[in-house]
Amino acid sequence: MTSIDALKYQTGFGSYFETEAHPGALPVGQNSPQKVPFGLYAEQLSGAAFTAPRHENRRSWLYRLRPSPEHGPYAPYAQDKLVSAFGGPVTPNRLRWSPLDIPAAPTDFVDGLVTLAGNADAATLSGIGVHVYLANASMKNRVFYDADGELLIVPQQGVLTLVTEFGVLTAGPGHIAVIPRGVRFRVEVDGPSRGYVCENHGAPFRLPELGPIGANGLANPRDFETPVAAFEDVDEPTLVIQKFQGALWAAEWDHSPLDVVAWHGNLAPYRYDLSRFNTINTVSYDHPDPSIFTVLTSPSDTPGTANCDFVIFPPRWMVAEHTFRPPWFHRNVMSEFMGLIHGAYDAKAGGFVPGGASLHNCMSDHGPDVASHKKATEAALAPHKIDGTMAFMFESRWVIRPTKFALETPALQDDYDACWTGFPKARLS
Repeated sequence: MTSIDALKYQTGFGSYFETEAHPGALPVGQNSPQKVPFGLYAEQLSGAAFTAPRHENRRSWLYRLRPSPEHGPYAPYAQDKLVSAFGGPVTPNRLRWSPLDIPAAPTDFVDGLVTLAGNADAATLSGIGVHVYLANASMKNRVFYDADGELLIVPQQGVLTLVTEFGVLTAGPGHIAVIPRGVRFRVEVDGPSRGYVCENHGAPFRLPELGPIGANGLANPRDFETPVAAFEDVDEPTLVIQKFQGALWAAEWDHSPLDVVAWHGNLAPYRYDLSRFNTINTVSYDHPDPSIFTVLTSPSDTPGTANCDFVIFPPRWMVAEHTFRPPWFHRNVMSEFMGLIHGAYDAKAGGFVPGGASLHNCMSDHGPDVASHKKATEAALAPHKIDGTMAFMFESRWVIRPTKFALETPALQDDYDACWTGFPKARLS
């Protein structure tokens, strides 16, 4: 019997949920009674240390058909484009990539992961890995999980169906999906699919504090969706692949591990529709720092300085008076990896296209290109809506190091610096 028939969601970021796919499967009053209903097996999944403060402690209780430890040893799994080699030489140069091609040969989500950059090491519980996925086939009798960090998935092309231990999520361009560290899932695709993945090794993503903004604005907790329980009862060989300390390992189980019949807790996968972001912008002059577009943040041990921020640049009204409206020229102590889901980015007239990416590391000069600057300085400053676009940024306190592949791929644009060539010198008379 399989109970993965309909997509049903619960709402609320960080909420405590309880859900069952079979009536009576969820124990009442005890997490691990002597006899779990229907002979199910109780298992706790901890996303934080047991003694973490209550407001930071994330864990869920799962009630499954078979105990998770019922499998053999793992062995190395060969996939040479998913790497954690971030310790080599790093360049201060600004980098930009064209979209990577989706393979012609059948390729699923795991085999289609390609690492572009990253920082720190999963063992340090800090930093991020930045990957793209290039897939044209669904995972068959295969399941994946990441023991190194949580995965923030940003689809750019194609709709993903994420069949997880907790239930089923769908996410297409304009959505994000977050899979907590250690949660097993299968990815099904509806055709050629491409997108970005931020592998967060640090503190789990959370909503940013709002400060003077007040109680409302930016991403609202009620708009985050978590699946209700759904399970597979499949007694067939399943290859379970995990990422552990930067490498992939695989073991063959004699059943599907996506067999959780009921669960309760505050640790679960979730998705978010980026169009629901409540953008805060200026109504006078100048414009706020790009941090005002933060959807999720992974804090570090330095208050206000994130291990990683996930920032978007969504459709919005621009109404500021006497103001250069695109992003200004700037250098930043934080390092920025940008991607584009659809449309055009208002600081670049060309070259930065959907599916592509750019990297501006700590104190690297960047900003609008010549054409964008000229257009903005000559524009009549009437109210104007930026529409039909969605760019995003993974911003980190740690320098983001490109991989060997990223520096050697033909997708790397060797003429990126040229977009800032040709600015006329200012005249003081």
